[in-house]
Amino acid sequence: MKEYKEVIQFIQELYQTKEFLPLHEPRFIGNEKKYVNETIDSTFVSSVGKYVTEFEEMVAAFVGAKYAVATSNGTSALHIGLKLVGVDESCEVITQPLTFIATANAISYCNAKPIFVDVDRETLGLSPSKLKAFLEEFAVLNAAGECINKSTNKIIKACVPMHTFGHPCKIDEIVEICDSYNIAVVEDAAESLGSYYKDKHTGGFGKVGIFSFNGNKIITTGGGGMIVTDDEALAKEAKHITTTAKVPDPYEYIHDEVGYNYRLTNLAAALGVAQMENLELFIKKQRELADKYDEFFKNTDIEFIKEPKDAKSNYWLNAVILKDKKHRDAFLKQTNDNGVMTRSVWRLMNKLEMFKDAQCGDLSNAKWLEDRVVNISSSVVL
Repeated sequence: MKEYKEVIQFIQELYQTKEFLPLHEPRFIGNEKKYVNETIDSTFVSSVGKYVTEFEEMVAAFVGAKYAVATSNGTSALHIGLKLVGVDESCEVITQPLTFIATANAISYCNAKPIFVDVDRETLGLSPSKLKAFLEEFAVLNAAGECINKSTNKIIKACVPMHTFGHPCKIDEIVEICDSYNIAVVEDAAESLGSYYKDKHTGGFGKVGIFSFNGNKIITTGGGGMIVTDDEALAKEAKHITTTAKVPDPYEYIHDEVGYNYRLTNLAAALGVAQMENLELFIKKQRELADKYDEFFKNTDIEFIKEPKDAKSNYWLNAVILKDKKHRDAFLKQTNDNGVMTRSVWRLMNKLEMFKDAQCGDLSNAKWLEDRVVNISSSVVL
């Protein structure tokens, strides 16, 4: 398909408009204004209030986690998730190069170094086979049971796989490999609320999982994140250090460690509670939209990215694969010039200035995808 007019026309017909179409905009169709107004009337608009607790309980119940701790955004959730498993300046953390910058940034916040291991083309997420190959070549367990990188002599403390665009990676295999090397899995499920792998919700496979509620996610709190875990001690520590590590006292301000002002506000949580009430509808509509895209692109030379085997995706961001970088760039230009917003996948993390010296495995799949993947209109169609 040398020209992409049919694609533009199809997307405009899906959304019944020829006005500018953003990539993913939120939908507010329920109790958002009611709950936010209640919060304003109560004057409890900061990080103390009933909606923070209610939002945590709703997300925990939905994803099947024992505990959930709300944070100011997904990046802060990931930062704290890494700290909970002991990541610090003495450590390295394995993650994928094809990811949003927050994944690598959170590792840097801990003064740790990222290691980039390739993704699978099918899932767009961390490749178990590439992970296994990397560890077999570079990792060894010391007498204390710590995983040591033979090339740097640093501890490989954690692994952060990411469920790209809401499509689950082969997370069970990744956890199994990491367990054999005593590497903690911090699951970046920022994009995958409502996605399942082998009938289990994402975010629940690792020691800690995190979600994001940014303005462009399947549900939003404007900005917000969530740490989920089944470990009671980790959950308590997460709540403590995200609340400036303040020790309860009726009069004095006492803090027992370096903490962070990372708690979600009651105002934002009110929005989240209302959004959670419509999450099932949003997922249903996103999957219907994906089916329409899939059917349309079957008749073109563009490949629509579908949920991987054994996965049920929320299809947060729909994506296609073009023939090569030249076709990708032509597609990006023509769609955006005609008011249909599209975006290339992220530039690989190891190509960014601050991570250019990071250790990498063979990244052939990530490089191939970087040249070809484009996100297309993904707002919920009601």
